[in-house]
Amino acid sequence: MVENRSKSASKDRSNLLVAGVCLAFFGGMVGMAYAAVPLYKMFCQVTGYGGTTQRVEQYSDRVLDRDITIRFDANTAGLPWDFQPVAREVTIKIGETTQASYKATNRFSKANAGRATFNVTPEMAGAYFNKVECFCFTDTTLKPGETLDMPVVFYVDPAIVDVPELKDIKTITLSYTFFPIEGNKPVAVAPKAEGDKTTTDGQLGG
Repeated sequence: MVENRSKSASKDRSNLLVAGVCLAFFGGMVGMAYAAVPLYKMFCQVTGYGGTTQRVEQYSDRVLDRDITIRFDANTAGLPWDFQPVAREVTIKIGETTQASYKATNRFSKANAGRATFNVTPEMAGAYFNKVECFCFTDTTLKPGETLDMPVVFYVDPAIVDVPELKDIKTITLSYTFFPIEGNKPVAVAPKAEGDKTTTDGQLGG
């Protein structure tokens, strides 16, 4: 009788240990899932992976005698906004600090807010596309019928010409997509695959 009780107690302890290990494993997986987004965002910001642009606090101290064309793309997803760049493209010197502007108008009868995701193409150029000021750093709220000019100040790092795959680059496309606010801050999104038919507003051609 005593032996049976001992075996039963031992079995209970074993079951508790297994349950504890399973709970710890599950908790660890949940923690890793929550950590994945900020870690991925950090990785993209450091490496420029996925076309992620870089945020900097200072202007470039070197300007090359070489032109590069920056094209601007604008899209919305689930927001009743007209969103488009003021100019379709601009040609600047590599290293030259430049300001461009986008414009958004709320066509809905109520105020609503959005956040902009962003990327550049080609993706590898993201590590050398530096933004000093950008509306994508904060949330944007528009009243019914309100129009807002949204500037972005940027430059292309002269170090881009030292990269074999980018040394002959002539054009970079900066793309923004506004989404309604829900959940966490957005991270940079990868460019849409060629042939993607997703409906967008204000998308540039060419």
